[in-house]
Amino acid sequence: MKKAVFLFLSLATISLAAQDPRPEVCSIPSRFERIEIVRMGPGTDMLEGLSRFIEENHILNGVVLAGIGSVTDYHFHVVSDKNLPPAEEYPKASVPMDLIAVQGYIFNKRVHAHITLSDENSVVGGHLEPGTRALTFFILTIGVLPEDLELEHLDSISLP
Repeated sequence: MKKAVFLFLSLATISLAAQDPRPEVCSIPSRFERIEIVRMGPGTDMLEGLSRFIEENHILNGVVLAGIGSVTDYHFHVVSDKNLPPAEEYPKASVPMDLIAVQGYIFNKRVHAHITLSDENSVVGGHLEPGTRALTFFILTIGVLPEDLELEHLDSISLP
């Protein structure tokens, strides 16, 4: 009986997997067309400044490779449970912190970036939201990808 149940469950799993056309792991080969180094001055909202730069420079797809600077204010969101889609929290504060990392993607002109901030006692970070403002500056390095790549849904919970 145990063998029959195991066989049934195995076949059911294989059958379900065969019906789902989305691969568990996939890749999209590409090369950078160019690298852009962007500086934003004091008071600049990072998401607004990055979005404006993308629009003005006609960047459709890209990778935010690195970023440094400092902030007067931050706003980001983080997942807060294991459900799909997950619940989210939106921390924000008006405190000076160092920007120690920025990374992310530009999908069809849409920014999906994550930030990491630190002070003498803690490290915080998450998905960049409007309201993260430069104290001294932000310097971001962006790898521009070809426009013909289909990247828009890579950050969806399930691919279309």
